[in-house]
Amino acid sequence: MFKFVFCVLVSFSCVVTFDGAVLGQNQPNIIFILADDLGWGDLGILHQNTSSHPRQHKTPFLDQMARDGALLPNHYCPAPVCAPSRASFLMGVHQGHATVRNNQFDKALNDNHTVATVLKGAGYKTALIGKYGLQGDGDSPDTWPAYPTKRGFDEFFGYVAHRDGHLHYPSHLWPIGNSEAHRVGKPVWWNDREVSGQLDKCYTTDLFTARSKQWIIDHRNTNPEQPFFLYLAFDTPHGALQVPTSAYPQGMGVEGGIGWLGEPGRMINTAVGAIDSYRHPDYVGKGWSDVQERFATMVRRIDHCVGDLLVTLNDLDISKNTLVVFTSDNGPHHESYIQGVEYEASDFQSYGPFDGNKRDTWEGGIRMPTIAWWPENIPEETVHRKPTQFHDWMATFADVAGVMPPARTDGVSMINSLKGSQDISPSKIYIEYEQRGKTKSYPTFLKSRRGRKRGEMQVIHMDGYKGIRTNIQSHSDPFEIYDVESDPGERKNLASGGKEFAELEKRMRERVLRLRVSNDSAVRPYDTEYIPGYQELSKLDRQYDLSLAGQFRYVPDLTTSSIKEKRELHQNVVSLIGQETSYSEKLKCVNGGAVGAYRIISVPQNGRYKISFKSTGKAFVRLHEAGIIDADFGHESASNSIDLELNLGAGYHPLLISGLTNQNNELAVSVKFKRLDAGPE
Repeated sequence: MFKFVFCVLVSFSCVVTFDGAVLGQNQPNIIFILADDLGWGDLGILHQNTSSHPRQHKTPFLDQMARDGALLPNHYCPAPVCAPSRASFLMGVHQGHATVRNNQFDKALNDNHTVATVLKGAGYKTALIGKYGLQGDGDSPDTWPAYPTKRGFDEFFGYVAHRDGHLHYPSHLWPIGNSEAHRVGKPVWWNDREVSGQLDKCYTTDLFTARSKQWIIDHRNTNPEQPFFLYLAFDTPHGALQVPTSAYPQGMGVEGGIGWLGEPGRMINTAVGAIDSYRHPDYVGKGWSDVQERFATMVRRIDHCVGDLLVTLNDLDISKNTLVVFTSDNGPHHESYIQGVEYEASDFQSYGPFDGNKRDTWEGGIRMPTIAWWPENIPEETVHRKPTQFHDWMATFADVAGVMPPARTDGVSMINSLKGSQDISPSKIYIEYEQRGKTKSYPTFLKSRRGRKRGEMQVIHMDGYKGIRTNIQSHSDPFEIYDVESDPGERKNLASGGKEFAELEKRMRERVLRLRVSNDSAVRPYDTEYIPGYQELSKLDRQYDLSLAGQFRYVPDLTTSSIKEKRELHQNVVSLIGQETSYSEKLKCVNGGAVGAYRIISVPQNGRYKISFKSTGKAFVRLHEAGIIDADFGHESASNSIDLELNLGAGYHPLLISGLTNQNNELAVSVKFKRLDAGPE
C-alpha cells in the first residue's frame, strides 16, 4: 500500500460569522413565484405583445414588473417537467446531482440543504404555499418523509401530491373532466390539517394568492423585524383548464384585490358564484375555442395575482426591501383534461420563437419566462442576458441574506450582476432527462424535429454554445451545437463546422462526465463511462488551498467567497499506484472555520475504483465538478467511512475537499482508493 500524507498549517486574519448580517438588518424579504407550465412565449413582454400569431393574450402586470426590474430571457429550468425542476430549485443543484430525476413525481425530496433550510438558518421565516409534489410515500404529514415542514419550511398550505395540482377547485366535482382523477376534488393541507372541506368555490390561483397575501400581512404585523422567504407555487396554467368563478375583485393590495376571509365555506372573497364559469372579457367574442378562452383567462389571472402581491408589498412599505422572482417550472403544456377536447401549445405559440414545449430539451421546453424585481436595488428595464439556471437561486438568495451557500450547491449568485455592479461567474447550464414521447409536429418547428423521438436527452452550455443530444444510445453519440443567442430557433447545427467545433463537441462529451454522478433510479447510457482525466497538468486550472475563519453551520462554498484566504499550489499530486492507495491530511485554521484543499489524483490507466472517505467533521468532496462525497448535512462524526465506486479514466483528476474544522481548529481527512478491476502493480 502506498500512503501519501499532507499536513497544511495556515494562519488567517479574516473572521466571518455564519449568519452574516444582523437579523432583520440588510436582509431583504424574498418571494419566489413559480407558475406551472407557463411558456416563455406566454409572457407579453417576451413574445405575445409583438407576435404575428393569429391569437395573443396579455400579461400587463408581469410586463410592468419586468420594466420595473430585470427580465432574464436566457434563464433555464433544470428539466422540462415539474418534479425534477422543483426539486433542483429547492436543493440548489442541477439534474446531474439531484435525486429526483425524469418523471419521478411524488418522490421524496432528499434530506439535505434546501433553499428553505439555508434561509431559515439565516433568520428567515419560511413558507411554501401552493403545489409541492416531492413528499414521498405516506398519507399524512406525519408519514410523508419529505413533507415541506420537514424540509425547512415553517408553514405549508397547498397540494401535497403532484396529481392533485391538476385540478383547481379542491372541494368540487368537475363533471367534464376526462378521467376520474380529473373529476374529483383533491385534499389541501394546512400544516397538519386537511382543509379541502372548507374551500367551497375556492379557485387555487386565487386561494394561494389570498393565503400568501394574508401570510405576509400577518408576519409584517407580528414580527416586522424578521425577514421572510415565501415560495408561492401556482398549479396553473397547467391543465385542467379551469377558470375562476368571477372577475378579479376591485383594487389591489391590503385593502383590495384577492382577500383572505378565513371563514370555512367562504375562505376567500372570490368564493362566490359558479365554479369554472368566468372568461376574461378581452378574450370573448374573438372566435376563439373554449379551451383557448380558458387558457388565456388562466394566464391573465396569474398576472392579476402577481400584480396584487406587488401592490401589497408597497402598501406594507416593504417593497424596497423585498426581492421577488417570477418564473415557470418548464415549457408550455398541451393538455386540457376536458372530455373529448384537446388544447395545443401552438394555440398561442406559448413556446415563443423556439422549437419544443414541455418534455423537450429544445429551447421552447427549457427557457423560462423569468423576472427579478427589487425596487431601488435592481435597476429598471434591466435585461440580464447571461444564461442562468434554477440552481443559481440558492446561491443568489444566500448572498442577499448575508450567508454563504452550501458547498453542495451548483449555483452562482446572480445578484451583483442583476444590480449591474459586476459580472457573475458562468452558470453551469446542464440538463439530463428521459421521456419516451416525441416532439410535437407544430408547423413552426424545424421539419426534422417534428415527431422526433425524445428518449434520453442531455444539454450542456460551453464557451457560449449550447450542446444538445436526443435519443442518446451511447456516449459516443455526438452533440448538436447551436449558438442560441444568434440562432434561438436552433436552425444551424455548428457541430460539423470545422476543427474548432469538432474539438468543442469532444470537450462537451468529456465535461458531462465530469460534472455529474449517476443515480440508480434514472440509469443513463453514459453512466458506466470512464470519467476522463486531463492528459497534461497544464490543462488544469490553477488550484489553491482555501480557508475562511468564522462560524459555520454547514460546509460553505468557499469558491464563491471574495474574502477567503488562499495559498497557491504547485504539484500536490496523489498517484494511484497498485491496487490500493490512501492518503490523509490535517487542514488547520488558527481561529477555526472552513477549509478547502485542492489535490490532483493521477490515474495511470482506466479502472474502476472504490473510494472510501473519512473526516473528523463536516465535509464535501468534488471530483472535477461532480459532487462525489457528501459528509455535510447530518454528518457529525468520523466513525464510519462514506464509500462509492467510480470509473476513472487515465490522466489527472482535480479533487476539492471542503470542510469545517473541529474544536482543535483542524479538519482531518483520509481517502482510500482501491482498484476493483485488474490493473498493473
